[in-house]
Amino acid sequence: MPRQDAILTPSQLNTLARDLLEGSFPNVLVEGEIGNLARPASGHLYFTLKDARAQVRCALFKPKSQWLTFTPREGTKVVARGRLTLYEARGEYQMVLDTMEEAGEGALRRAYEALKAKLADEGLFDAARKRPLPALPRRIAVLTSPSGAVIRDIVSVLRRRFPLVEVELLPVPVQGDTAAAHIRQRLEQADRCGRYDVLVLARGGGSLEDLWAFNDEALARAIAACQTPVVSAVGHETDFSLSDYAADLRAPTPSAAAELLVPDAAALLTRLHALHRQLHTQQANAQRQRMQRLDRAFLRLQPHQPQARLAALNDRAKRAQQRLQQVIQQHLQGLRYQLQGYATRPQTLMAQRLQHDTLHLRGLARSLHAISPLATVARGYSILQRESGSVVRTSSDVHIGETLTARISDGQLRVQLIEKLPDAP
Repeated sequence: MPRQDAILTPSQLNTLARDLLEGSFPNVLVEGEIGNLARPASGHLYFTLKDARAQVRCALFKPKSQWLTFTPREGTKVVARGRLTLYEARGEYQMVLDTMEEAGEGALRRAYEALKAKLADEGLFDAARKRPLPALPRRIAVLTSPSGAVIRDIVSVLRRRFPLVEVELLPVPVQGDTAAAHIRQRLEQADRCGRYDVLVLARGGGSLEDLWAFNDEALARAIAACQTPVVSAVGHETDFSLSDYAADLRAPTPSAAAELLVPDAAALLTRLHALHRQLHTQQANAQRQRMQRLDRAFLRLQPHQPQARLAALNDRAKRAQQRLQQVIQQHLQGLRYQLQGYATRPQTLMAQRLQHDTLHLRGLARSLHAISPLATVARGYSILQRESGSVVRTSSDVHIGETLTARISDGQLRVQLIEKLPDAP
C-alpha cells in the first residue's frame, strides 16, 4: 500500500505538472503549420501547430491576437512564441502564445532586428551624426525606379511647392537580389560628384521581403558615410527599414519627403512681402529722424554768425546723408542674402527709394543755401561788421569815424563811417 501523504488528487497532479511545464519552458519558439483553427465569439484563437509527425495545442487570447499583422488560416506556416502550460480542467498541455508571425517573414524580421541592434550599438543611427538639410536646395537627386509612380509623385509635389528646384532621377532597381548593390553604387557616385544638395532614396510600400534591399548592411553604412544629406522615403508610414535609421531624415512616404525638402513658394512670397514692408518702415523712420535733426540744426543756425553756422550745417547735412546711406546699406546688406535670387523687385524698389531720398536731401541743402546770408550777399548786398566781428544791424550800433568791414560777394572792404543819413522818404 502506498503512503497516504504521497497520494495526489487529479487537481494536485495537474497543478504540479503545470508548474513544471511553465518553469521549464517559459519562452519557446515553435515553427509549424496551423490546423484545427477556431475563432469563437470571444475573439480568442485556438488551433494546433503541427508538422509531419506531431502537433501541439495553442491559444492566442484576444488582447494579443489584435496585434497580428496577418490573417491566420488553415495550412499557414507560422513561427509562434509563448510558454508551455497545462489546462488543469482537462489535463491537456498547450502553448499560450505571446506573438505569432508568418514563418518566412518571421525569419526576415529576426534578421532585420539583429542587424538593426548591431548597427545601433555601433552608433550608426545616432542623432548626433545626422547632417542638416539645406533650407533651399537647388538640385535634388531621387534614386528610385524610373517606371513607378514614386518619381511622378515626388516631381509633382516639388513642382507645386517650389518650381525653382531642379530634380534629377537616378534610376535604380528597388527590389530583388541585386537591388541593394545597385542602389549603393549609384548613391556613392552621386555623393562623390558633389552635384546635388540632397539625395533621396524612395520606394513605394510592400512586404518586408519586398523592401529587403533597403535593409542591406552595406547600403546602411554607405548612407551613413555620405557627405551629402540623405533622405529615406521607403514604403508606407508604418514601414521602417535600416535606410530610414541611417539616413539624415526619414520621411513616412515619398510624397511627404518632397513636402519636407522644399518650402512652400506662397509662404516664401508672403515672407518676402513682410520683409519689404519692414525695410520700408525702417527707411521711413530713419529719414524722419534725419529731417528732424536738420530742422533743429536750422533753428540753431539763426542766432549765430551766418558763415560759420552755414558751413557747419552743410557739414552736418553731408554727414546726415552719409549716415542715412550707411543705415540703408546695412539694412539692405542684412536682407540681401535672403532676397538674392528670389526678390529682385524689392531690391529695385529699395534702390529707387534710396535715389529719391538722396535727391530730397540735396534739395534741402539747396534750400538752406538759398536762405542763408551768404546767398543774399551773392545777390549784390553786403554785410557790415564791427572790429569785434558783430554784425551792424542798426545805425545806432556804430559811431562817426568808426572803421568797419564790408563783406561782399567776392571779398571784404575796409570802410570808415563819415556820416549817418536818415532813411529815405
